[in-house]
Amino acid sequence: MSDTADSLIGRAVEMNGLVSYQSGSVVSRTLIDRKIGTITLFSFDAGQGLSEHTVPFDAFVQIIDGVADVTIADKVHRVSIGEFIIMPANIPHSLKAVEKFKMMLVMIRA
Repeated sequence: MSDTADSLIGRAVEMNGLVSYQSGSVVSRTLIDRKIGTITLFSFDAGQGLSEHTVPFDAFVQIIDGVADVTIADKVHRVSIGEFIIMPANIPHSLKAVEKFKMMLVMIRA
């Protein structure tokens, strides 16, 4: 898609179409990147994921297509389209695509 982040401001946009699936890959698209936080869309092909890591602030994840397993402090949460989960600051977490999925990640740095 050729829209830049600035061209998305002030108009209604269908979120799911802003990031495409790619075979064997994780694709991301940053919509907002400011000092206080970011909003990023991701697509994950089936079986793809993000390895365990921590961040110094809470991370809000909303599933906009598909199904993911989100692990927080060794507890697995199955999260599906229309659902969200908040991954707490400084707690190890990871994500894995049960089937291909798309998500919106919102991080507010405070």
